Amino acid sequence: MQTREKRVLVGMSGGIDSSATCIILQEKGYEVVGVTMRTWDNPSHFSSPSQEQPDYILEARALAARLGIEHHVADVRTEFKNTIVKYFIDEYMHGRTPNPCVMCNPLFKERILCEWADQTDCAWIATGHYCQLEERNGLKYVLTGDDPKKDQSYFLWKLPQSILQRMLFPLGGMTKQTVREYLAAKGFETKARGKESMEICFIDKDYRDFLKEHCPDIDQQIGPGWFVDSKGLKLGQHKGFAYYTIGQRKGLEIALGKPAYVLKINPGKNTVMLGDADQLKAEYMLVEDINATDMEELLHCTNLSVRIRYRSVPIPCRIALLDDGRALVKFEAEASAVTPGQSAVFYEHNRILGGGFIAFQQGISKLAEINREKFL
Repeated sequence: MQTREKRVLVGMSGGIDSSATCIILQEKGYEVVGVTMRTWDNPSHFSSPSQEQPDYILEARALAARLGIEHHVADVRTEFKNTIVKYFIDEYMHGRTPNPCVMCNPLFKERILCEWADQTDCAWIATGHYCQLEERNGLKYVLTGDDPKKDQSYFLWKLPQSILQRMLFPLGGMTKQTVREYLAAKGFETKARGKESMEICFIDKDYRDFLKEHCPDIDQQIGPGWFVDSKGLKLGQHKGFAYYTIGQRKGLEIALGKPAYVLKINPGKNTVMLGDADQLKAEYMLVEDINATDMEELLHCTNLSVRIRYRSVPIPCRIALLDDGRALVKFEAEASAVTPGQSAVFYEHNRILGGGFIAFQQGISKLAEINREKFL
């Protein structure tokens, strides 16, 4: 038995990244313990109707057996449904576009990993995220991964120090292709050729179908409303505000003689504002529920940039804290489709300083005028 300091609990999804994580850590001398969370059952997770457990659990168990590591299954389906899936549905029902992965990491997956790590006497927890960690003044900061196409730092801005201090990200300095080649070289050729996992693990199809399935009375709760223009003029009926998101162009099912985009959603009035691409552009943004590793560092950073959606290009910006705890962000380059409910993640170069949720933008013009001197 290794000492506790060399025991690490790995979240094993059965996929490419977590498999490589286990092997890398073994090679570094860690005693690896695996845990696979059964969060949600989709039909696509089962190769056979008679199967009692989904494919990913069977694959993780087989890998653990081959590597000779201890393996556990955590059946957390009820808790997952009551926290992450409920959050996902509630956000759409309130006119926002949710970030389930952002909420899942601190509220669910990494929290459960810590609990299981304590139960299995592991000092560390590890995942297959493509990101890195850096310590400064005793604080752990999340850094972007070296593979820009796979960087997953955006999803981790809410992780508290209590979790970050015991995390390992073995894949942060690798590209996806390198990981595949590594697995193949270790004799896991089939695994190396595996498919990418879905971005939202519990949705097999369009999110609108998911909402209808798990909130059967959604059309009674919300019902049809009006598409309007920026002056409030009615343009035609829509199916209900929950079925739309900021920046959406396809699937509007309305003919205006020119391309139209969703500009704003007003859940109180059940209206969806449409306009052209130029009207999506924004100079300012309101952000709420700010979480920062060091708030003073975030507020006074001179090389600050922000990503307003996953895979978006970082936009140079400045930030000011308002009296109500929200933050007013001024973009220093073009920004478009600011979407309430999505995450705004702040970086200094490749280091996350903090993040927050994009708020509804009502009254932002007045707030920008009142606080203009803070950006001079």
